[in-house]
Amino acid sequence: MKRNFTFIALFLCAIITAQNSTDVLRYSSENLQGTARFQGMSGAFGALGGDLSALNVNPAGTSVFNTNQATISGSYYDRSNTINYGGTSSGAYSGYVDINQAGGVLVFKSSSPDTAWSKIAVAINYDVVEDFDNEIVASGNTSEGIDKYFLNFANGVPFGDILLRDGEFLEDAYLDIGEAQGFKDQQAFLGYFGGIIDPVSEDNDNTSYLSNASYSNVNQQFSRFTSGYNSKFTFNVASQYRDILHIGGSLNFHNISYTRFDKFSESNYNADSEIQRTTFDNRLFSEGSGFSLNVGAIAKVSDMVRLGASYQSPTWYRITDNLQQRISSDLADQDINFINFDLVNVFPTYSIKTPAKLTGSLALIFGKSGLLSLDYGYQDMSQAILGKKNSSEFSDTNTFIANDLGGVSTFRLGGEYRIERVSLRAGYRFESSPFNDGSTIGDLESVSGGVGYDFGSSRLDFALNRTERNVAEFLFDTGLNTPAAVNAVRTNATLSYTMRF
Repeated sequence: MKRNFTFIALFLCAIITAQNSTDVLRYSSENLQGTARFQGMSGAFGALGGDLSALNVNPAGTSVFNTNQATISGSYYDRSNTINYGGTSSGAYSGYVDINQAGGVLVFKSSSPDTAWSKIAVAINYDVVEDFDNEIVASGNTSEGIDKYFLNFANGVPFGDILLRDGEFLEDAYLDIGEAQGFKDQQAFLGYFGGIIDPVSEDNDNTSYLSNASYSNVNQQFSRFTSGYNSKFTFNVASQYRDILHIGGSLNFHNISYTRFDKFSESNYNADSEIQRTTFDNRLFSEGSGFSLNVGAIAKVSDMVRLGASYQSPTWYRITDNLQQRISSDLADQDINFINFDLVNVFPTYSIKTPAKLTGSLALIFGKSGLLSLDYGYQDMSQAILGKKNSSEFSDTNTFIANDLGGVSTFRLGGEYRIERVSLRAGYRFESSPFNDGSTIGDLESVSGGVGYDFGSSRLDFALNRTERNVAEFLFDTGLNTPAAVNAVRTNATLSYTMRF
């Protein structure tokens, strides 16, 4: 009698579904987050400072503060996706509320008029630099069935390597093959006992497989639900030299939590096909931590002009993935339901090194009336590394990154106009595609606006920003080569409260 249980398998090889260039891009991106003032001006704070989220751009900015302050921010996130796949258009919408920023700064001023270093500021800040909550629903007719996925893994795998041993349960074999032989053999096993593929011959040495599905076009229904965050806890120290220079540095501690649940079904095979329906679901959970540092400076050229420059080091992540799968079809083994989400594949911890980033900034200060600020940032995504450099484990992925990814340019323009206690803000952000072809992930454009009211000892700020980007979302990492075309629109409404003390 078989029983349901949980088992953890340690995989000894790289896996295409859990670790690839998509992970590098996911953890390298930093969507516009932070305080409402920061968001209202599209994050153009590199030569300004004076805002806790500005630490993400230039760590010298904390020494611009004149008083001790603490800020907390909450956002409403609206996600709207328009998806085109297989000739069919659909939409997916979601919304939620979260605390996305909290921090404070202490300012220590020198009591000696002869001291050149007139001020030191120490700050700590928590920011959600990227949230992963999203939903994609795609449906349509294509000429590429799920059998292509399993055939890509199975061809080349000896048939005898994926057969059950005497007295072995199906669920035990699924995990044992993954542990001893790797992900490729495990997916071949899943395709065979799921009824999707068969060997050309039942000889143990056979390495060729064929599909049990007959079709010219199939109907596919696909849903992808993701959740989680990439957060950053920052410890910062900055100092002011006379009235002309601010310098600072930050240590950043990153934390990652990411969940992806893919639900897939396929139908509309030919009438004489041995298979008439297939379902294949996957759930991936990733968690990890990382470290980076920032250094920067802001120079006061004149009463009107300020210049800023900053360097953000690579971020070094350590990440662990686990994966759960389930499959069903007309021809599946009668015990296929024992392979389900109770069985957890845990993969060895791996590393990601995201590229360094340089930012140059210019700000114009119009007395107490307002300001205008411009930031330009550059990050070369082709320098990202999955795993150890020159390691054969992820050599194919790192070759792809080096050849297909390129430099990302970011422009941020923001302005603020003050009317007594009221501040009006607006901003624009452009970020180029990380892909050389510009199509897999398109350029990003964002507009923002906001308002703030200063009560004297405290301030209340509100911001609204809208970001749009086109993304080619692949249902699987191999086999199905036609992506869903996604127009992704993100709208954040953020409220911040700042207290001076």
